[in-house]
Amino acid sequence: MSASPRSLRRWFKSTSNRTFVVWPLALLALQALLDGGWPRLNLWALPLLAWGYAQYRWVGALRTKQGGGGPGLSNPPLRLVTTGPYRLTRNPMYLGHLIFFVGLALLLSGSAWVVFAAHVLWFDRRARGDEAHLLQLFGEPYRDYLGRVKRWVPGIS
Repeated sequence: MSASPRSLRRWFKSTSNRTFVVWPLALLALQALLDGGWPRLNLWALPLLAWGYAQYRWVGALRTKQGGGGPGLSNPPLRLVTTGPYRLTRNPMYLGHLIFFVGLALLLSGSAWVVFAAHVLWFDRRARGDEAHLLQLFGEPYRDYLGRVKRWVPGIS
């Protein structure tokens, strides 16, 4: 039984499917093509891949449990979540994606760094859009949160 074109499109629209499945496979294939065979992998980068994915999953479950809605903004939270990792960074799920991309870039080297850089810009743009949406949803409490908590890394961003 094969998937319908509609279900495939929906699967590919998922940021997490692209981050954790599509990009790793595509970059591995590209690096293998560029290297003329199986690429040399820097296996010491695997913990970053695991950390990024685990952070994404854990924070998504936490946000859903504490805030309601779904793990993404397509199903926005019903309550503002400012505890746990959200007291340190406003975007811990997106940060999990970026940590995963750093691990992928270190694992493969080469073109994976370009993909990482593009995703830093893409996730920053997406986070800014999410923040505007959340400001409309939660008003002044969210504005206060914006003033207290950095977008990406405490003390840096």
